[in-house]
Amino acid sequence: MDIEPHAEELASALGVDKEEVKSDLQNLLQYSVPLDEAKQSVRRKHGGGSSGSDGAPSSKRIADIGPNDGNVSVTVRVLTVGTRSIVYQGDEQTIREGELADESGIISYTAWQDFGLEPGDSVTIGNAGVREWDGKPELNVGASSTVGVESETVETPYDDRIGGEANLIDLQAGDRGRTVEARVLEVESRTISGRDGETTILSGVLADETGRLPFTDWKPRPDLEEGASVRLSDVYVREFRGVPQVNLSEFTTLELLDEPVAVTDSAPRLKIGEAVDAGGMFDVEVLGNVLEVRDGSGLIERCPDCSRVIQNGQCRQHGEVDGEDDMRVKAILDDGTGTLTAILDHDLTTEVYGGTMEDAMAAARDAMDKEVVADEIASNLVGREYRVRGNLSVDEYGANLEADEFEETDDDPADRAKALLTEVGA
Repeated sequence: MDIEPHAEELASALGVDKEEVKSDLQNLLQYSVPLDEAKQSVRRKHGGGSSGSDGAPSSKRIADIGPNDGNVSVTVRVLTVGTRSIVYQGDEQTIREGELADESGIISYTAWQDFGLEPGDSVTIGNAGVREWDGKPELNVGASSTVGVESETVETPYDDRIGGEANLIDLQAGDRGRTVEARVLEVESRTISGRDGETTILSGVLADETGRLPFTDWKPRPDLEEGASVRLSDVYVREFRGVPQVNLSEFTTLELLDEPVAVTDSAPRLKIGEAVDAGGMFDVEVLGNVLEVRDGSGLIERCPDCSRVIQNGQCRQHGEVDGEDDMRVKAILDDGTGTLTAILDHDLTTEVYGGTMEDAMAAARDAMDKEVVADEIASNLVGREYRVRGNLSVDEYGANLEADEFEETDDDPADRAKALLTEVGA
């Protein structure tokens, strides 16, 4: 998109430098802000909005900053600084990003040039733009911004977050500049199609004593081997298929640890409502009663190319195909706090069915109806309580738990009721 004429028009109307206006527009468009909305934001920043403001940045506490603020000045403490390369208008650009804090709260930031920020610094940032990201305000620190070091430390209640040290269970999508110590449980090399053509990456699973998360190393490091205990500094977290994923960039540093990182064999157990509210989780355990076995359970057919379930020989991506036989279960679980759909793969499905796929196909032929398999599974599951462990994804279609473990509980309901009453009484 050629923004030159838009920048020239705005600069002329506002009486400000065109290059500054152009930079402001570029910063907003980088994050997919619509052009008209970006122009309105630049107008507000430079005093051209309907409010008649003089456009001077206002000093604000973090808690008082909203997505509609044009530009602000803040006095803050730097919690984290992450470094990452992005492609902007066809060129590679290095940005800094992380979190800032004052006594009132925390806000994320993106700095489009190196202002020399370090974790723990107390600074005043002037003329920082504000944009909305993931429903929250975020600061854009660009060419028109100023950064000055404060002589006195900015006091915050978040000093324990300086430097970005985190356990895996505490990482969330959007985190940047984090440092973790973990053990590599799984790792594999893959070739993918990237922005520069085919590229090799590493992917696998990290673990510590709090949990497990998948990772991707975009610049494969030979020391990232199965069983290695590592300290990874300056990682960022993205959501992939509904769960947080640790990402290593070319700026991430890896240190091999002499002492092995302790890992847990168990997954955190949450109430279903808590797990769903938390969003996607890579490894979580819930207890719930099976209310229903959903349509699409029992005997199914999958596309041989993409493994999607097909209907009447049709794959929604590859059209008419010769399907491959498979089995699965989609069971609705409820624990009184929420519901989710537990999805059981072939092996777990044969366990709850009590027979092989050949047995199931024979039963369907005898009855001349594939649904007898799903009906048999439902009769085995509905009304019983199960412990389910796996990877949870939450999207507009609901909450789905891809089960790795699925077994009927042997907990004494009376004991659990007493424990619940004790908890409520406390």
